[in-house]
Amino acid sequence: MTLPNTYADGNCPLARTLEVVGERWTLLILRDAFYGVRRFGDFATQLGVPRAVLTNRLKSLTQEGVLTREHDDAGRVEYRLTDKGLALWPAVHALMNWGEAFYSPHGAKRVLRHDLDGGLLDPDGHCRDCGSAVPVPEIRIEPGPGFQAPDREGDPVSGAINTPRRLLDPIVATPATAHPAG
Repeated sequence: MTLPNTYADGNCPLARTLEVVGERWTLLILRDAFYGVRRFGDFATQLGVPRAVLTNRLKSLTQEGVLTREHDDAGRVEYRLTDKGLALWPAVHALMNWGEAFYSPHGAKRVLRHDLDGGLLDPDGHCRDCGSAVPVPEIRIEPGPGFQAPDREGDPVSGAINTPRRLLDPIVATPATAHPAG
């Protein structure tokens, strides 16, 4: 049985949140936006999501103010997290931690570090070396012990996602591999 699109109990913040981020693919789109994916075609390639579904999810996230739809210097469309979208990081991080704990028998697929000192982040987002709560722009993501690179030879976006890098740093495909905006 599928859930309704709106919930009768308008007083429940969890129900309202699910209206925004609870559709299939939405959290994966947000995860990739944190990874630095910004272009429609790059989201489609990374996720394998049907283009019509991706269009719908990006439109919804933009209407809700979670993403903005902007043009880069070359006039290509990019989607970027807003402050409202960035505020979802603790939830995305918590879900990633939960998945690592229960579905990664060979160890974490990706690890998060404080980019300023290299300290690992604990599940609450604090640096284990300096103890500070690390803001998203200072988080470096890198392959962990359970990481297995997907077979996407020649895909510069996959290559960038699978190498150590700061969250939110834009991933830019070379012009020859860039995808049209949606």
